[in-house]
Amino acid sequence: MSLEEQWDRIRDVVSRGKRSTGHFAIASVDPTGAPHVTPVGTVYLRDDCTGFYFDQYTRVLADNLDADPRVCLMAVDSGRLFWLRALVTGRFPAGPGVRLYGTAGPRRPAEAAELDQVRRSVRPALLSRGGRMLWGDFTHVRDLTFTDFRPVRYPVMMSHLWQGVP
Repeated sequence: MSLEEQWDRIRDVVSRGKRSTGHFAIASVDPTGAPHVTPVGTVYLRDDCTGFYFDQYTRVLADNLDADPRVCLMAVDSGRLFWLRALVTGRFPAGPGVRLYGTAGPRRPAEAAELDQVRRSVRPALLSRGGRMLWGDFTHVRDLTFTDFRPVRYPVMMSHLWQGVP
C-alpha cells in the first residue's frame, strides 16, 4: 500500500508518538556519511504527505540538511497504557511506530498559521519561565516532503496490522 493510502493511519501513529514522548527523532546524514539523530518536538504533519518543523535549535541537523536534504522521521508510541494493553492481550491495538522517509526543504520564515499551530501546542508550557525560553520565539521552519514509510514492526504481536505493507 502506498504512503497516500496509509497517510491517515500514519498520522495517527505520529500523533500518539508525540503525545507519549513529546518529540520525534529526525535522522540526517553528515558530510562524512555518518547518521545523525536529532530530537525535535515541533513537527507537524499536513493532510498531503508533507509536514514542517520549527528549525530553531537544530544547528547540526540544519547544516546536514543544507548539504543533503534526505531525512527519516521516526515516531513511536511509548505510552505505558498502550504497551501494557499490548503485553496483556498479546496484540498491539494499533501500530506502535512508523518511520517516514523524505526530504527537507530550505529554512524559511514561518507563516502565521504555522506560528499559531506551534503556539497552541505549547501554550501551557509558555506559562513557565523555561517554556518561554524554549518555545517563545520560533521564527523559521523547514518543509518536509515524505515519499515512503516503514512501520515499526514486532511481527509476533502485530500480524493483523499494516496488511499489504512491506
